[in-house]
Amino acid sequence: MSANGWNLEHSYAQLPPLLHEPCEPTEVKEPRLAIFNEKLASELGLDPAELSQPFAAPLFTGNRLPPGAFPIAQAYAGHQYGHFTTLGDGRAILLGEQITPSSERFDIQLKGAGPTPFSRRGDGRAALGPMLREYLISEAMHALGIPTTRSLAVATTGEHVFRQELLPGAVLTRVAASHIRVGTFECISARKDAGALRALADYTLQRHYPDLLEEKEPYPALLYAVVERQAALVARWIGVGFVHGVMNTDNMAISGETIDYGPCAFVDAYDPETVFSSIDRYGRYAFSHQPRIAQWNLACLAEAMLGLLHEKPEKAFELAKEAVEAFPARYQQHWLAVMGAKLGLSKATEEDQPLIDGLLDWMHRNHADFTNTFRLLSSENALMQAPFEDCDFVTWHAAWLQRLGDQANGTAEAVKRMCSSNPAVIPRNHLVEAALDAASNNGDLTLFHRLLRVLAMPYDEPQDAAFIEPPTATAIPYETFCGT
Repeated sequence: MSANGWNLEHSYAQLPPLLHEPCEPTEVKEPRLAIFNEKLASELGLDPAELSQPFAAPLFTGNRLPPGAFPIAQAYAGHQYGHFTTLGDGRAILLGEQITPSSERFDIQLKGAGPTPFSRRGDGRAALGPMLREYLISEAMHALGIPTTRSLAVATTGEHVFRQELLPGAVLTRVAASHIRVGTFECISARKDAGALRALADYTLQRHYPDLLEEKEPYPALLYAVVERQAALVARWIGVGFVHGVMNTDNMAISGETIDYGPCAFVDAYDPETVFSSIDRYGRYAFSHQPRIAQWNLACLAEAMLGLLHEKPEKAFELAKEAVEAFPARYQQHWLAVMGAKLGLSKATEEDQPLIDGLLDWMHRNHADFTNTFRLLSSENALMQAPFEDCDFVTWHAAWLQRLGDQANGTAEAVKRMCSSNPAVIPRNHLVEAALDAASNNGDLTLFHRLLRVLAMPYDEPQDAAFIEPPTATAIPYETFCGT
């Protein structure tokens, strides 16, 4: 272990060569730390006091490598908007796997560190705004208790990148349980390399699902386990109004973490068909479509794994079909648990579905704010606030109170449950944009830091009401961009 706490290993680099290529980061002109995550650094076993100093900035752009680094770019494929293509890390470089003091293993990756063998004529660079967005949203998701990749640092490069206009360049240091994706399995399947596919599956079992190694049939068990984690993950997204924006198979992590915070955003006024991404012209990844797309992605994983599931093709197909078709029921169970907790229910059942749907339908008709509506339900004077004076809501509210009264601990325990399930603060899209604009255009991270502090405690009421207020009405719909 180095003096700064770096303790890097390289187990992924031992996998078959078709899964990765050696790749050195490209030096930049003037590395400077824009933000450093001291708490995460400590969790990783790194020295935050040392690494937060200005002289450490080159470590977070790739100008200088941490001790023991062996940089590689990972290969993968993916279905992007339903169309299969060969991909790979076009601007991300894996430095290695940090082994923490508790023996956990986390990928340390530089995003925006220059061209790789998979860049496809791209510059391999990233702009400051999108890297700060990923830092902010990933840390907010972590605080909300949603499995996610994390952000250790953002460093500016002293150079510009061109994305329709000149923008300040930056590099994000991303931390992940791993970067193994559905698209990683698709990549090997497309190459028809049975040995490499088995090696990847074995590695995935050892790294993420070691308890399944003792199963009589570990590969079908692996597929079912990924189905379960994705069902739980998407249900939790829905519970906070999160829209991923680009749910391609290369952006579905086998670990069950949320990965890639490009054109993502959060629902304000509730509409199940909400789309934010500028390139999602047909609403493939709309808010309410996310469960269906997750199942579609899992079908791609099952297809890629067919050769592992059983030696007989017809039996392999049957096992794959059973696993993928298990998703809706598993998702429904997780969704009921999430939405039930948001309504204060100790254990929601299928009989509670009309109650949940009734509130969502009312919210949609009345353009009610998703986050604030659920949060205000725990308020004693909710019925005295607009738009809750609506007669349809009053009727729903009476039915809800009756359901709470049927529970053993009544409303007091329900309110406590709701306050820990309904955030007061989410990354409001207009505030995120304001913070990123100030940082990118003026070099001012004041609002960014304020927002980050509030988002670190999402279930506490902020002192400044501006952090919970929805955006003002505008004729221009909010739109997000990929940033590549």
